Amino acid sequence: MMWKPMIALASILTAATLAGAAPATAPTTAPADVPAAPPPADSKVVAVTVYQGDALVTRQVQVKEGQGLMELVVGPLPPTTIDSSLYTEGTDGIRILTTRFRTRAVKEDTRAEVRAKEEQIHRLTAENSQIQKQIEVAGQNVLLLGKLENFTSATLLTLTDKGLLNSENTMKLANFIMDTRGTLGKSQVDLQQQVQANTESIAFLQRQLSELAAGADRTEREAVIVVDKAGAAQAAGKVRLNYLVSAAGWEPQYKLRAGTEKDPVTVEYLAAIQQQSGEDWTGVDLVLSTAQPMLNAAPPDLSALDVDVSRLAANGNNDNPQAVMNKLQSYQAAQNYRRQAQQELLGNNAEIAQGSLNSAAASEQYAELLAKETPGETPAQNVREGPSVAYHLEHKLTVPTRSDQQFVEIARLEMDPTYFYKSVPVLSQHVYRLAELTNKSKYVLLPGEATMYVGTDFVGRMRLPLVAIGEEFVAGFGIDPQIQVERQLVSKNHAIQGGNQVQTYDYRIRISSFKANDVTLQVWDRLPHPETDAVAVELVKSMPELSQDPDYQRNDRPRNLLRWDMSVKANTSGANASAITYEFKLQYAKDVSIGNFKAKR
Repeated sequence: MMWKPMIALASILTAATLAGAAPATAPTTAPADVPAAPPPADSKVVAVTVYQGDALVTRQVQVKEGQGLMELVVGPLPPTTIDSSLYTEGTDGIRILTTRFRTRAVKEDTRAEVRAKEEQIHRLTAENSQIQKQIEVAGQNVLLLGKLENFTSATLLTLTDKGLLNSENTMKLANFIMDTRGTLGKSQVDLQQQVQANTESIAFLQRQLSELAAGADRTEREAVIVVDKAGAAQAAGKVRLNYLVSAAGWEPQYKLRAGTEKDPVTVEYLAAIQQQSGEDWTGVDLVLSTAQPMLNAAPPDLSALDVDVSRLAANGNNDNPQAVMNKLQSYQAAQNYRRQAQQELLGNNAEIAQGSLNSAAASEQYAELLAKETPGETPAQNVREGPSVAYHLEHKLTVPTRSDQQFVEIARLEMDPTYFYKSVPVLSQHVYRLAELTNKSKYVLLPGEATMYVGTDFVGRMRLPLVAIGEEFVAGFGIDPQIQVERQLVSKNHAIQGGNQVQTYDYRIRISSFKANDVTLQVWDRLPHPETDAVAVELVKSMPELSQDPDYQRNDRPRNLLRWDMSVKANTSGANASAITYEFKLQYAKDVSIGNFKAKR
């Protein structure tokens, strides 16, 4: 009978199908041994000073028992280490001879998190290669199954012609072909889905690798410290290795919480730390500083200040770029030079740094002596740097290296508020609740973003200015709909007096209060502020009188800003609403027209 060869062929196909579906295990070869580097000395990060662009890391290094010269290898150091910044501090009986930075190539990235992700990528890539091979085998089995089907069809045709067809065996063979084809199809789909899942996992792991501070790094960085244990100092000891790392910094942020009129305002002083140095800071003494890390021990040398004279062109222009800079631009150029000098000092390039410092001073002196004034600007104040402060946090903290910001609390303060309300109806119909606060703490409050709360309700954000110890400042706590202010132009008149045009304007500001208690309200408005004598502006009358606050009279009144300090009674609306009325005149020559108004800070 011809059924026996066919059944044998089916058995062979079944075995081949099962073999193709089984996972392949490729033999692995152990990598050749790499000579081990000398073991590093035991060390631990114990303190970090975070500046606003880098950080000074302090490691405590163990020195073993013994006497005489010893070489300590400290590593691995993070990839963001500034190699010229290393220095070591000794202790009693341990003298530091040298500290140097060195690098050496390694087969794999020195960081554990990078190695783990790379191993996952390698494993998934190898698994995909095995699955692709299984898909190829399954495809070959499908082709073999087709050949079997063709062979079976021809054989059945021959048996039918000879009257030897066995219906039972025919059905078994047909069922076998259909079942095998279904099994192979499902196997192919499962394998393709596994390849897709592995590919997505590899892409995700690669994105995670790219987010690490310095990417994949196959260089190990170490510090080599040579110490001398002289005399009878044979016992074990410790030294402190210090180095700067980049990709670190911090900025202040605040949360201010107000309660009732009698409750103090709570100020949560926070630091948003950016830490992508590639090294975790675990249980360290943390200092936050606004200073610049200065590693130079000697002052810079002063260069002569040469004067460059250039002639004006026929059109009155000057081709010298510095000669056309205004004060603000000159001070900004000086800041750029000082930043360059700081970077050169960190790189131990003192001579280049001195040149940048002298160039910065030259730009500042040009601004003082020759630069043009910028209208409406006070350059010296706009570019002035804040104070250098350092906050020593009370508790040891852990700050891992990662891509997102991490927040720590510097201090929690309570300040007694004096509440008042402020309205600027020419800008907004809303009335805002404000609090006068005094910084009686031991902390300077640096400029930063503040989120404001009343109780547990978020009411908005504001920019907190620089606040010195003992200085007063104003914080806003959102809109109060219980006070409403409306501004209305009542009348305007135009007349000719002599050779001048005179325009007179009457305004009324109406204040309604639906609060159950009296409040203090500041109302602000403004008049046109002429830049030349061709236009005259006069406040004719005001009811009530303008504020007599000394700061307002000195700084804002000369710029034609109007301010009224109102005591608004409780539940005064409708006919009982408070009111401000004022009248002003605008005078200018008959042959003069006024163009558009423009706002200027």
